Amino acid sequence: MSEKFTAFAKLHVPGQPLILFNVWDAGSAVAVERAGAKALATGSWSVAAAQGFHDAEALPIDLALANATRIVAVTSLPVSIDFEGGYASDPGQTAANVSALAATGAIGCNFEDQVIGAAPRTLYAIAYQAGRISAIRQAVGPAFFINARTDIFLVAPADAHDAAMVDAAIDRAHAYADAGASGFFVPGLVDLALLERVCRASPLPVNFMAFPGAPAADAVATTGIARISHGPGPYRLAMKALADAARAAFA
Repeated sequence: MSEKFTAFAKLHVPGQPLILFNVWDAGSAVAVERAGAKALATGSWSVAAAQGFHDAEALPIDLALANATRIVAVTSLPVSIDFEGGYASDPGQTAANVSALAATGAIGCNFEDQVIGAAPRTLYAIAYQAGRISAIRQAVGPAFFINARTDIFLVAPADAHDAAMVDAAIDRAHAYADAGASGFFVPGLVDLALLERVCRASPLPVNFMAFPGAPAADAVATTGIARISHGPGPYRLAMKALADAARAAFA
């Protein structure tokens, strides 16, 4: 198990990013591993949708943990789980929940700073979110890969992203690193110049989320990105192929 933690961390190389084609269940995990994956990661939206739930922790935690257990069981690759906001706000309970996730054999998780269910979309204060990360780190030990996600670039449209928002994100990257995070995830940010600023200033390897219309992986890599994930894209592709095949069969 310790080899998986080490191997996963070493895959995060700025400029030579780890590609994660996100899975949602054991079957998709096997398919992506056979396609040549070096590691596996889930996307919370996809996992929830595949089981009939909406995103934002509508999927009950026991089902999320059971799904993680099944994925880990069918692969020899390191598996990171998108665990949203940890299914709690309180640092202690959040840490207990992530400990339960680590017990499934997952080597890491995405952990976001958005307040789940808040309207309008709101982020935890930096100090509070750092406290939650610190509690998780103390609970899971030094090797578990905490990919600290900031939703700064999701709560505002892309045309509003600017240097001030990047500065705010960099402040969070430093605070989260000091609290024990392993990586920094900036979904929604696609401006290559702004991405490069984040990568240069972040003390943590930076994760980009690909989606249709976003810059290509080779262009993203030039900014210093160390990890590219695909979020719900693979699930949507699979469901489109299924629907198209079904329509053809019914015709």
